[in-house]
Amino acid sequence: MREDRILIIDDEPMIRHLAARILDRAGYRTISAANGIQGLACFRRERPALVITDLIMPEREGIETIRYIRREGANTPIIAISGGTLTGTADFLAMARELGATAILRKPFEPIDLLLLVERCLGDEIVQSGVHLAN
Repeated sequence: MREDRILIIDDEPMIRHLAARILDRAGYRTISAANGIQGLACFRRERPALVITDLIMPEREGIETIRYIRREGANTPIIAISGGTLTGTADFLAMARELGATAILRKPFEPIDLLLLVERCLGDEIVQSGVHLAN
């Protein structure tokens, strides 16, 4: 088992469970939170190696959560995920990049895309995939 802890923040229990299962099977240790308030508390307590956060959530959305993490001076890699709303996903994901997300991933995603992006953000060697690192 890898020592890297990954914090998954998403208000959808199914997404939290799916992401945790993918990463747990790959040997990562995961912790989960249902919203940005819980997620920030977990971040401060656990100091994970990586944060995966949904962008659209009640009780502190992902954009705000990213800003709080960056404001605290944390260089922890952050993957922003979003399925968007009626206004579309691209704007939310672009905003997440501008505010400090290391990478973005559009929902729904393939398990391999999540795993490859996590490995890339943590500096593990991987093969190219259809995921996008923010630059």
